Amino acid sequence: MSEKVTKLLKDKTRIRQEEINQAMDFALTQIMDNLKEFTCHFKKAYSENGFYQATENVNWTTGFWTGQIWLAWEWARKKGLAREADALKEAGQVQIDSFLERINEKREVDHHDMGFLYSPSCVAGYKLIGSQKGREAAIKAADQLITRFHPVGEFIQAWGPMDQPENYRFIIDCLLNLPLLYWASEETGKERYHEIAEKHIHTAIANVIREDYSTWHTFFMNMETGEPDHGATCQGYRDGSAWARGQAWGVYGTAVAYRYTKRKRYIEDFKHVTGYFLEHLPSDLVPYWDLEFGEGDEEPRDSSSASIAACGMLEMAKYMEPEDGAYYREIAEMIMKSLVDHYRVTSMETSNGLVLHSTYSKKSPYNTCTPEGVDACNIWGDYFYMEALTRLSGEWNPYW
Repeated sequence: MSEKVTKLLKDKTRIRQEEINQAMDFALTQIMDNLKEFTCHFKKAYSENGFYQATENVNWTTGFWTGQIWLAWEWARKKGLAREADALKEAGQVQIDSFLERINEKREVDHHDMGFLYSPSCVAGYKLIGSQKGREAAIKAADQLITRFHPVGEFIQAWGPMDQPENYRFIIDCLLNLPLLYWASEETGKERYHEIAEKHIHTAIANVIREDYSTWHTFFMNMETGEPDHGATCQGYRDGSAWARGQAWGVYGTAVAYRYTKRKRYIEDFKHVTGYFLEHLPSDLVPYWDLEFGEGDEEPRDSSSASIAACGMLEMAKYMEPEDGAYYREIAEMIMKSLVDHYRVTSMETSNGLVLHSTYSKKSPYNTCTPEGVDACNIWGDYFYMEALTRLSGEWNPYW
């Protein structure tokens, strides 16, 4: 632990089980109320004036809403709430039907985010209730994802038409899409999924982590030779800065990489990437939208990055030596304490989401993104907040 992190964590309080229970109870109540509007429809990626609007099953984010339904179902079952559990199970199945239809029709699936869409929705539904439609949809999604694999460079292309130099790139987010491929390989016995996931992990981790252990959001490969070309950002403040959510994907992504490969060097990568994330947090442990910014800057926060990083720490803690594992679990508990105390929604009248002060996409003079969902709830922030709380509540079988 660096001196800076030691000072940051001094006198911080860890979340108590009673507080976890209260936060999850509210999340369950909120989600049950949301089902009236968001069973046959999905939540938009981010809230507007505190409230999510309904959308069809489009964009890369809808799986996170279904994932919340399944987490709420698990919590309702744990609490012995049969009526709520039945309603959530029915809603989850309706949404799985939508995901099966989406992949059958190939509607907005020409990108790498099949894992974000299909792991917390359909893989979860198959693991939890044995949904055969969920299994079918998720395997088809895995088939779609591997169509974006480039043997030259050995990576899965993020977006855009294939085989164009300006699109010959991957982004750090994709590390969380790869569990879909590992699951599909285990489920079908076909090695192709596993092999592609392994190759992408190796290429990604070898290139997205900079010498100072900050991370690139986007990395381009040479289309002719497959050699690394250059890093850039689309959503960070500038090319050389560390986009907070990207760094958080790095925290969780290296944990997932170790889980599936058991390569010990990924534990060291995790420690370095997580160390950089922690050293650039403000005093309340919830980052600004880019780690370029710190205490006192008049920039929006991104609470979703805090939840993602906490999930990554809780995942990796399971595989580490006891002392190291306890250290990262304690930090995750401190982060979640801050989110529950200062960032969560506490009234259904003010928002139909769960966590305030997230940032989807913040425009800067140096990036190419469009401003969306700045200082709002966002759907993955709500999901990973619930996932972290669920992990802290006891044994949990990950959807990833």
